[in-house]
Amino acid sequence: MSRRIQVLPDTVANQIAAGEVVERPASVVKELVENALDAEARSVQVQVEGGGKRRIRVADDGSGMGRADALLCLDRHATSKIREASELESVASFGFRGEALPSIAAVSRLTLETYDGVGASGTRLRATGGRILDVVDHPRQQGTTVEVSRLFFNAPARGKFLKSVSAETRATNEVLVTLAIAHPEVAFGLSSDGRTLLDLPAGEGLRERLARLWGDEAAEGLVELDTEGDGWTLRGFLQRPDVVEPGLRRAQLYVRDRAFRDPRLIRALDRGYRTTVVEGYRPWAVLRFDPPAGSVDVNVHPQKAEVRFRDPGFVERLVEEGVREVLSRASSAARLEGGREASGPEGESGAGPGRSTSDLTPFAAPAASDAGAPARGGAGWGESAPTPPETPRVSENQMALFVSDGGSAADDGDDASGQGDAEPELPSFGRPRLWQVHRMYILAETRDGLLIIDQHSAHERVLFERLMRAYGEGGETTQRLLFPLTIRLTPDEVAQVEEVRGLLHRAGFEVELFGSDTVLVQGVPNPHPYFDAERCFREMIGELTAGTSDLMRSARNQHERIAMTFACKGAIKAGQRLSENEMNELFDALFATELPHHDVHGRPTIVRLSSRELERKFGR
Repeated sequence: MSRRIQVLPDTVANQIAAGEVVERPASVVKELVENALDAEARSVQVQVEGGGKRRIRVADDGSGMGRADALLCLDRHATSKIREASELESVASFGFRGEALPSIAAVSRLTLETYDGVGASGTRLRATGGRILDVVDHPRQQGTTVEVSRLFFNAPARGKFLKSVSAETRATNEVLVTLAIAHPEVAFGLSSDGRTLLDLPAGEGLRERLARLWGDEAAEGLVELDTEGDGWTLRGFLQRPDVVEPGLRRAQLYVRDRAFRDPRLIRALDRGYRTTVVEGYRPWAVLRFDPPAGSVDVNVHPQKAEVRFRDPGFVERLVEEGVREVLSRASSAARLEGGREASGPEGESGAGPGRSTSDLTPFAAPAASDAGAPARGGAGWGESAPTPPETPRVSENQMALFVSDGGSAADDGDDASGQGDAEPELPSFGRPRLWQVHRMYILAETRDGLLIIDQHSAHERVLFERLMRAYGEGGETTQRLLFPLTIRLTPDEVAQVEEVRGLLHRAGFEVELFGSDTVLVQGVPNPHPYFDAERCFREMIGELTAGTSDLMRSARNQHERIAMTFACKGAIKAGQRLSENEMNELFDALFATELPHHDVHGRPTIVRLSSRELERKFGR
């Protein structure tokens, strides 16, 4: 009886393996450069011709190989990276499959030149279609050069699936950029048909490497991430929310120095940016994970493009919370220099730099010279407003921005010595000077410059966080009205009110249906003395019913949707004059929030102007 199952020859097995490992010229470059980095190279130079279809050459100055190792490296499953199966769980190199070089050699004409610094000369080896043709002595400095020509010459069906020369060259460039970001200490070069595409010197910091690859302006818009948890370390850079734009996303993920893809972590990144960027905008990021031993399997994908985490939920939380923590820092605030201008929220005049907030107490009653009578439905209309809770205080970390050594920023002391760079002693809180400009912006003096605060955006963040916290604590305080507001709505709007009436009540609006097209508002919230309850309610219900704005689409649930809408429609408006007490209360409330530098539309509440920039403008 004839056998149906046969053992394939090595040449056929290698070509099958090559189908998994060698997808295109960029795959060859990736494998060869990773080998060079594992060999501790400090310079890697790549040349391609015809997009890599005609020729690929990768030269490095790594440890190199002796003749015996040069011969063994073309055998399947030959490696210097592991000795036992247990080492697969903690492999610290770029992962191991043991099929890269033999698979590349199986579908190309390959020449390998290498020297390990031992003996009089190095070794040159030539192979075609997986068969070694000759091995000879060859003079070379320590390191390895691999040249691959006529890729897929013996597998023409696969060669037909390659793309144009320009597309293949771009793919190779992307591979090398990804590796170069992980290794700023290594020099990288790439040339295509004699034209230099990359020339990156060794010994750079990551920010300097990103500046060369992404441009100086993009690098200036990055803030540093550094967080730890349960033995994990997460480091990298994130874009400031004010410079995030729609379209192309650059997001690089690494486990140690190994790049990988994971859509779940990209979604966690986006969740971390929630309520700080406009819906649909795509923040750039470089994230490097250093996990404890045994928590990651790096050998689950033929091309080593994916990894498996033992606890993926924890890693997602680490990313989301790490991003959130970075965005709570002053370094994430928009800057007057080097940042794009932000337009105002839909339907509102006056946007500004912003940051999230948590508590806003009602403003003090305005002085007669500051404003007219409170608007209908605000404080003072109907029953008296409840006693406001204690005004939130600025934390010591935040106040460190505003005080100089030995006193508050409001003192007339003159400190040009630069001592303000050190963290000051804080025997008591000082208060910065505040000015209102154009009834729209509040200026605050800091020890190293100036903050420009958009009063509408700042109040928006405060109201949003206040209401979200109130939802978790039983609801917002309601001010009962002596005479209810009678509001006529469309049938769709009445249906919307009926659907969210419970949430509206917890937001401070006591609403009853009155006929088929009318509602009665018996009680309203009291966010500030200028609050127009009827206008706010109408605009809220209109936007909730339409549900088409970026704000509506970005909300995670109905609670957040109502809180965002109320914050937008209920905040003080641009053009409203504020008393000194009101500015101080808004300032304190803003910096008591979780994300004081960003409003709920994803735009800044604060723009920072540094003393250094002022000095540059005045030629000092």
